Amino acid sequence: MSLHLCHLSDNGGMNSLDGIRILDLSRVLAGPWCTQTLADLGADVIKIERPDTGDDTRTWGPPFLKDSQGVDTTDAAYYLGTNRNKRSVTCDIATPQGQDLIRQLVASCDVFIENFKVGDMARYGLDYATLSQLNPKLVYCSVTGFGQTGPYRDRAGYDYAIQGIGGLMSITGERDDLGGGPQKVGVAVADLFTGMYATVAILAALRHAEKTSHGQHIDMALLDTQVAMLANLGANYLVSGQHVGTVPGRAGNAHQNIVPYQVFEVAPAVDGTKDHLILAVGNDGQFAKFCAVAGRTDLCNDPRFVKNADRVRHRAVLVPLLEAVMLTRCKADWLAALEAAKVPCGAINNLAEVFADPHIRSREMVTTWQHPASGPVELVASPMKLSATPVRTDFAPPTLGQHTDEVLRDLLKLDEKAVARLRQQHII
Repeated sequence: MSLHLCHLSDNGGMNSLDGIRILDLSRVLAGPWCTQTLADLGADVIKIERPDTGDDTRTWGPPFLKDSQGVDTTDAAYYLGTNRNKRSVTCDIATPQGQDLIRQLVASCDVFIENFKVGDMARYGLDYATLSQLNPKLVYCSVTGFGQTGPYRDRAGYDYAIQGIGGLMSITGERDDLGGGPQKVGVAVADLFTGMYATVAILAALRHAEKTSHGQHIDMALLDTQVAMLANLGANYLVSGQHVGTVPGRAGNAHQNIVPYQVFEVAPAVDGTKDHLILAVGNDGQFAKFCAVAGRTDLCNDPRFVKNADRVRHRAVLVPLLEAVMLTRCKADWLAALEAAKVPCGAINNLAEVFADPHIRSREMVTTWQHPASGPVELVASPMKLSATPVRTDFAPPTLGQHTDEVLRDLLKLDEKAVARLRQQHII
């Protein structure tokens, strides 16, 4: 384990991953999501970016962060959401001098993460086989669309395409018989889940390296993750569907295996617009409680609806009956009554309502960071809440190359003249 700056948490203690340094050559989302999580936990993440342009997501706007004068900066909100608690170093790894800088930095790092095309790192002399010779304990994580092996390994893999290829769009959206069609999820879930799986894999590999003094190569693929994310629907098909010739399809806002577990329209809002809520009955006891609140105890005594398996089989009969009942009361009335009866339910909030929600605020899911260009900026916080080693709130997402001189001076012992020469040559 390499030594570096230790971070004091808000309660004066240390962070969980103090002593871990990560060299992050990833960009856009899956890799940066992983390294942001590790940085929150205390790892020193050095983000390597291209000189002049940096991470692609810096330009993925509007909206852009505004400076203290209200003028757009060069950093998009997209970038800010995935790069807190990191240090930014610019380095052109397409040049021999840039590649040499990376190899020197690897000697003092525990983890190396990249999301270049298969084979690119080997061309640069920055592949696992090469770098592990310099640092045998190195945990090396590669993130690609399709993995390091297999017939699709050379393809470029983007979240949108992965959601399609991996089956998610075939089960997302309204039912086809109700006019539905393929629909992607509103955020890049294949990227985000791959980032989280990569985080878990890196932590496991670090544990192994601690015990054995040997690192390893982690091969993370968006498509692999997307297939794993099929969860119960993947199991439905493998256990049953493939044998009887049925394939799970789109179910709109309904659940494939539980009834009633979907969105229902309720009485119109005060202004006359349509209103909705989520009813999420997860077991037979909750269904009986719902029926009592709805004044329809006859339904929970009907043999067609007593057990969940029966309700699933008779979905086409039960759901229209419930739709008529739900239209008899407004959202506020339903939510109050259902919550009092301990029946899972919920409103459908837009983002303004989410971030104004008193519970979200009380859980400190919005934090204020001091950015060098804008001053205070609000961003979504980490959801991890550890009692002894709270997550870091040290650094706002860095400006491009903000820490280049600092890292080269402190880790590689380069003096001002050496750094100036590298800058003149556009290596940094």
